[in-house]
Amino acid sequence: MKKIKFDKDHAAWRVKIYHIIYGADTPLGKLFDLVLLALIVLSIILVMLESVASINIKYHDQFYIAEWIITIFFSIEYILRIITINKPRNYIFSFYGIVDLLSTIPSYIIFFVGGSNMFLAVRALRLLRVFRILKITRYIGESQKLISALKNSRAKISIFLFAVLIVCIITGTLMYLVEGPENGFTNIPLSIYWAIVTLTTVGFGDIHPLTPLGRFIASFIMIVGYGVIAVPTGIVGAEISKDMIKPNERKPYVCKNCGEDNHKPTSEFCHNCGKKLNEN
Repeated sequence: MKKIKFDKDHAAWRVKIYHIIYGADTPLGKLFDLVLLALIVLSIILVMLESVASINIKYHDQFYIAEWIITIFFSIEYILRIITINKPRNYIFSFYGIVDLLSTIPSYIIFFVGGSNMFLAVRALRLLRVFRILKITRYIGESQKLISALKNSRAKISIFLFAVLIVCIITGTLMYLVEGPENGFTNIPLSIYWAIVTLTTVGFGDIHPLTPLGRFIASFIMIVGYGVIAVPTGIVGAEISKDMIKPNERKPYVCKNCGEDNHKPTSEFCHNCGKKLNEN
């Protein structure tokens, strides 16, 4: 766990609580994380079960009590996270801080607002509790590798999505000219919608070409669509593969003794002169 410098007036109990809720390198810290994960999963299950009318009618009181127990626990956790760090503002306005707040306030708002005329708003607030599932990412180490891979590949993916958008605009406009309003392509935006649906291989079928040329263009877009799906996966996958290679496994490719550069990443010795590759 990263060491944090506390203020001189930081009480000992606050330091101890900090190490429990922000770190998992102690028995109490691990126990706290396990309890929190269990409550998050339980809360999500409760939200799902409450949406089933027959189950909710039968176990409504039990669901209500369980939800308030979980809400109180999350409220205490949120308060402790704020009071145990030097700069609470950094946590409050961070991604996880906002998620923690959204995971806690719906029950309180429902309790104070109430009223049958507010049913739809209350229902939406109750569904906000599903955001608690995002709290799990804090405790999954591998999620950081995925986030890092997405950040590193965001430029490539952005360019790729922009290229896909251009293709959809061109093909949608072309289909509007080929098919026309009489075949369902009444305007260019609707035709672009059809192109996006076809390119992503979803194919709702609400609009479809009837002319031979239109069907030929549609077939071409469908085939291209299969290749489009694979591109982002390959970009992100390549970044993840880079992160999976440990620093000590990234051996130099070029031998400093003879200049041979045809080596595997895991090679320790030059296959040409036998010199160790990582020697200065």
